[in-house]
Amino acid sequence: MAVDRRAEAVQLRLAGLSRSQIAEALGLGGGGEPLSTWLQGVPAPAWTRRPRAKDDLRETAVAMRKEGRSYREIQAVVGVAKSTLSLWLRDVPLTEDQQCALAERGPAATRANAEAARANATRRRSVVRAQAKAQITHLSESELFVAGVVAYWAEGCKNKPWRFGQGTVFINSDPGLIMLFLRWLALMRIGPDRLQFRLMIHESADVPGALMYWSEVVGVAPESFGRTQLKKHNPKTVRRNVGEEYHGCLVIYVRRSADLTLQIAGWCEGLTALCRR
Repeated sequence: MAVDRRAEAVQLRLAGLSRSQIAEALGLGGGGEPLSTWLQGVPAPAWTRRPRAKDDLRETAVAMRKEGRSYREIQAVVGVAKSTLSLWLRDVPLTEDQQCALAERGPAATRANAEAARANATRRRSVVRAQAKAQITHLSESELFVAGVVAYWAEGCKNKPWRFGQGTVFINSDPGLIMLFLRWLALMRIGPDRLQFRLMIHESADVPGALMYWSEVVGVAPESFGRTQLKKHNPKTVRRNVGEEYHGCLVIYVRRSADLTLQIAGWCEGLTALCRR
């Protein structure tokens, strides 16, 4: 009897009936384990198969591949993992012309993608800097005081345990930082008569051009600068501070400033003590 019912179930399945229809015809209620056993290995009719969410994406991917599109191009449209594309497209052959076109297009696409990535990164950096710049709308005297002290402690000359009496000397290649330090000196009521400027630059650079550049930054004639200190060029050293944008470093000397250097040291000690609290 069981064999007859099994054969009947298989026959109904091959005729295109669903499991529930077969169970009802055989009086099995909800189907149960016997029906699963009887129909094992018998393919379900096409109309009972539920459409999968990615079927449309797969059809799109196959169609694009047949047009000779690369995996990168297809992935940009269907948005699935490359491993999924490999499974979907492994049986989709490319013609010889399509393979040649992809080979020729590959390096150009790589360069275009790299250029686009660099452009996006440049735009992003510009936006971040512009947003940060917009946050600085005012500089109070107290803020300028702290900024100048910290700038000097980072870039200025300090007393050493074996050498005291160091005057205030600030060295930097950034014109913005130079102007900040000059503003700070003015806040400290140190006039232009106590300042001496000197250029420090590689001997292979445009020395006259650099002097004119820093002269315009600080508003002092090049003839008023001290003797330029030239750095010897070492051919074995790979330098990146070259070209028209290289202007060397400007050195600012403050005359009669040994006490000012001691004060800066004390102010920095006070700042660091506050930060430890």
